[in-house]
Amino acid sequence: MNAVNKVLVVGGGIGGLCAAIALRRKGIEVDLVELKAEWTVYGVGIIQQSNVVREMAKLGVLDGYLDAAFAFEDVSINTTDGQQLVRIPGQRLAGPEYPANVGISRLALHKVLSETTVALGASVRLGLSVETLTEDAQGVDVLFTDGSRGRYDLVVGADGLFSKVRGLLFGDKYQPRFTGQSVWRYNFPRPAAIDHLANYQGPAGNAGLVPLADDLMYMFVTSHEPGNPWMATDTLADEMRKRLSGFGGLIGELREQITDGSQVVYKPLEVVFVSEPWYRGRVLLIGDAAHATTPHLGQGAGMAIEDAVVLGEELTAGGSVEQQLERFMARRYERCKYISESSVLAGDKEIAHDHSFDRIGLVVQMLKLTAEPV
Repeated sequence: MNAVNKVLVVGGGIGGLCAAIALRRKGIEVDLVELKAEWTVYGVGIIQQSNVVREMAKLGVLDGYLDAAFAFEDVSINTTDGQQLVRIPGQRLAGPEYPANVGISRLALHKVLSETTVALGASVRLGLSVETLTEDAQGVDVLFTDGSRGRYDLVVGADGLFSKVRGLLFGDKYQPRFTGQSVWRYNFPRPAAIDHLANYQGPAGNAGLVPLADDLMYMFVTSHEPGNPWMATDTLADEMRKRLSGFGGLIGELREQITDGSQVVYKPLEVVFVSEPWYRGRVLLIGDAAHATTPHLGQGAGMAIEDAVVLGEELTAGGSVEQQLERFMARRYERCKYISESSVLAGDKEIAHDHSFDRIGLVVQMLKLTAEPV
């Protein structure tokens, strides 16, 4: 008999939904609670690189959103004026029938993940989180914020950067840290030339164009924002154009089309990394709750998705709960630490205007490492 038969997943973002799907695929009963009273999706789009495409295929959800996504093979790194420095070929890690990489709007991805979670029989409740967790040798008693209660073999905190579950486990030991940078994003119609992820190295930031669908892409740019200033919505378009002032080529052309501040998605970059086992007893953290990082390598959500797949595998591979979670950590800790530290390093080098930093080498190294089995 399995040591874990009933799991509570706290958080209905990408990591939480993928965890629910992975566990239901393995026959584990799942309750999922999400603090938001209605499903809402923040951001514009997401890059799923080769390793993530592989894991989404394992979850059985990739076919559900490929038609709404943009499949591509390569990643290019270019100068600020658009001169190509290198084009890195992708790897079809999910098999020859699937693309190497996928760009997908967050809304389209969330639709498939949330619908699949419900279709697989997970119980989903919105407008709810955990109040207290009381553990004994056999399980965890949970008091929810609406006064209801439940008992579970395992509680999974997938509740993001400002995780309530992390606070219940570790107190205030691990707090999000502002890196000094922010990221700006804006949607555009996709021109035919942007049939891959195009990255542009700037003097103080890193810009890029990410295809999301046949008719859609988004632009991003990172910038140094000392003091983490507050940005009023009606100033966002002007401020984003200023951050792009050093870019020519296609980025420069598109810059002048950034006119609607309400369509600019602005996000200060904050990180946290739990530098010890991500569990206490029968309560585990995954995704951003354990290892939130910056988008410089495009792997933040990907690491949460890998967490979910590995968790499903280890909880059904025998042994006690302690042994299962130890195996989970052995497969996840160093990989996530590498992505976290490397992503933050890339941002630090941008802030320092370190022109000697080998960003291309870092990307190549990251792609090689993440191509290895999880």
